[in-house]
Amino acid sequence: MTSFSEYHAHIYFSSDTNDKAKELMNKITDNFSLDVGTFHEKLVGPHPCWSFQVKFETKMFGIFVPWLMENRNRLSVFIHTCTGDNLLDHTENVCWLGEVHKLNLKIFQ
Repeated sequence: MTSFSEYHAHIYFSSDTNDKAKELMNKITDNFSLDVGTFHEKLVGPHPCWSFQVKFETKMFGIFVPWLMENRNRLSVFIHTCTGDNLLDHTENVCWLGEVHKLNLKIFQ
């Protein structure tokens, strides 16, 4: 068992992949009862790309992450824990689906 109770998945997109991201967002809301955040067409927090966030509990990790692997449509997905230590959560307790992007970690210092 893990001590992590919640994760965030940040789906990254650009103006070129905006439609793919909207389609994925709709698929997520159609298939899961998860907290899907705002569709940000701007940079938010440490994220170097436009994104939207999905919050999910640990019990959903084994269901939701494999589903994302199959349905992300080549979009990059950044997944991290939510322990309350933002720097640790965005550097050590992470996994990526697709291309890895460099985060702006200065905001946590």
